[in-house]
Amino acid sequence: MRQTSQISKLTSLSAGFLALSLTVFCASFSASALANDAMPAAPAAEAVKPEVPGKPKSDPAAGEALYSNGDVSRGVVACVSCHGANGKSASGTWPKLAAQHAAYTAKQLKNFKEGTRANPVMMGMAAALTEQDMVNIAAYMAKQEPSLGVAQNKETIELGQSIYRGGIAAKGVPACAACHSPTGAGIPAQYPRLSGQWAEYSTAQLMAFREGVRKNSAQMTIIATKLSDQEMKAVADYMAGLH
Repeated sequence: MRQTSQISKLTSLSAGFLALSLTVFCASFSASALANDAMPAAPAAEAVKPEVPGKPKSDPAAGEALYSNGDVSRGVVACVSCHGANGKSASGTWPKLAAQHAAYTAKQLKNFKEGTRANPVMMGMAAALTEQDMVNIAAYMAKQEPSLGVAQNKETIELGQSIYRGGIAAKGVPACAACHSPTGAGIPAQYPRLSGQWAEYSTAQLMAFREGVRKNSAQMTIIATKLSDQEMKAVADYMAGLH
């Protein structure tokens, strides 16, 4: 009986081992078969794969219509009333938008709508815009000729130039030109055009970054906290004359 019991146990173990081996083999074979079958079937799978929605395709003409006339039916106010014809505003209260990089302009509009960039007027304006509207307006602005400006303060021109081109090593402030380019043209989709911008507007933005009012660029917040009022005004005035 004892021998029979041992044989029974061995038989059970063998059967279990065999079942496990078959399971592993089948799993391996199935995976291999699926992998081999997937290779020739890939083109078909690719063909029926639904498209992943991307960014809206820009329509500068539609952007011009919204910029110049707005859309009363949707509560969209014309941008031209503040930012001027072709994005060339007449006052430092409102930034010049002409020739600004489309990706940057669209991002700012989106930030205003989301509330990550605070400005009561622009938050209200952006609230009525769709993402497509933003892309269209930005595309229209990018096609406009840049608006040139002139540095006004001769007493601070050297300080402004020094900061823009070389930064302030003692404070850990990098050269503005490193990101915004030597001519202030910026880098598309990354850093905005600053050349020709109203000094008043640029100064106000630097102060907003420093004071935490504007929070949609961690990099600029860090830089602005290291600048004094005088340094901000000097570099803003210098950038106004860049072209």
